Amino acid sequence: MSNLMAVLLNGIAQLEYDRHDDLPIFHVAYLRKMDKKMDGGITLGDEKIDNPDKDQRAKFVAATLYAAMKDDNLSLSQACTTWLAENLPELKQVKFNDTEGEVEIDLVFDEDYIKQQTVNFPGIDLNK
Repeated sequence: MSNLMAVLLNGIAQLEYDRHDDLPIFHVAYLRKMDKKMDGGITLGDEKIDNPDKDQRAKFVAATLYAAMKDDNLSLSQACTTWLAENLPELKQVKFNDTEGEVEIDLVFDEDYIKQQTVNFPGIDLNK
């Protein structure tokens, strides 16, 4: 089993989380704070859920992760990624497919993430 979990947007890795890394105590405290806040209820789509279960929380956190990535909010993106990886130990990938404003979120439990490799083409500068 891989300890690596990745967040992909349209097939491109955005964040990776290694479950082997120890969480600093302040990260653990922040994750507890996230859970406590969700204890007060969440909104998924148009539905208000007063007592969200683990799956509903995961969907909510994944949606929050997508919004944070779109807003370039790295700290919230990392917190959401950490929450998902720590609360769903079998989760291997979070895939976001954004097609013309329609977003599909897929939590993948059965497909190991394989690190993407950079390919350099001689004579071609992709940074221009």
